[in-house]
Amino acid sequence: MTFHNKFSSIPVSNTKSIVLIGMLTALSVAGRIFMAPIPNVSPTTSILIITTILLGVKYGIIQAVLTMVVSNLILGMGIWTMPQIVSLSVIALVTGILIRPLFSKIPFWAMALYTGMAGLLYGFVISLAQIPLYGFKYFVSYYLAGLSFDMMHAAGNIGFYIVLAPILFPLLDKLLVRYVSGMKLNH
Repeated sequence: MTFHNKFSSIPVSNTKSIVLIGMLTALSVAGRIFMAPIPNVSPTTSILIITTILLGVKYGIIQAVLTMVVSNLILGMGIWTMPQIVSLSVIALVTGILIRPLFSKIPFWAMALYTGMAGLLYGFVISLAQIPLYGFKYFVSYYLAGLSFDMMHAAGNIGFYIVLAPILFPLLDKLLVRYVSGMKLNH
């Protein structure tokens, strides 16, 4: 799948960008809330990865922060909110730095597997972020206790990516091409 790599140059501060990130965040939040009865299974990470691939790291991190803050207003705020934001932001960084430049060469199945690995990374970073609260000596037990949930997260990410990527990539790519061409006309 090809996409136009110039989307990361779209300024975050204009109205269309704010609306776009708001819509993607709303989709992510709604999916997270809808899937809340199934622990760690939601479209949040897959949507974040798609956003980061198309728009770049800054959009990914903005979406990570907004998704966790807004969804946790409903699902519950707590000491876990900051580690959740950090974990999703790390996924946006890894995706933007390592995956985005090579995306057009990565097969679909490999991207689906990457989203699964991102679910495992999320759990690992969450566990690391707990070290200041519980100390390093509890890190291994904390991580191992959450590993089954991380596996569910990984499986959910793969499933959501397989369903959402063929829909969102072409739809957003078409929208962004029109958006970028409209920006050139307005300048």
